[in-house]
Amino acid sequence: MIWLWILIGAIILIIALAFVIYYNRFIVLENRIDNSLAQIDVQLKKRADLVPNLLNTVKGYAKHEKSIMQDVTEARKALLGAKDIQKRVKAGAELQNALKSLFALAENYPQLRANENFLHLQQELAAIEERVAYSRQYYNDSILSYNNSVETFPGAFFANLYNKKEKQMLQIAAEERALPKVDF
Repeated sequence: MIWLWILIGAIILIIALAFVIYYNRFIVLENRIDNSLAQIDVQLKKRADLVPNLLNTVKGYAKHEKSIMQDVTEARKALLGAKDIQKRVKAGAELQNALKSLFALAENYPQLRANENFLHLQQELAAIEERVAYSRQYYNDSILSYNNSVETFPGAFFANLYNKKEKQMLQIAAEERALPKVDF
């Protein structure tokens, strides 16, 4: 009889432990997702903060190229004003495209290309682009781990119990997926 009570107690303990483990797992995974999203924001903000310095460096050499400067400024403003992650990612892509035009402009100004400030800012932006790409990958990896936990058994049972739903990964725009056109 005592063995029966011990067995029932052990089963109850195992079930309670499973509830606690899965609840904590979902919390840890959601926190990882929030952290990775914050890292994307940090990198996008860093990129936006470098842009005024880059523009000031370029302005001295390319005073008549105002439309490119305006495009970069507007893209930066859109990034800083974006309220949710999808809008930030879209604005970040627009800023990246505007910066590509700015760097293409530098090809017409050999003194600018050789300018130490310009080179330093260009290297800094390249490093930030790598960190943005890494942060996006980490975010999507975190979403994958979370979604796997929500969709597989026994996690699906606990996900329904705790009202945890599948989350969406960051997607890149179709125009960003296109291969760059190279002409000679």
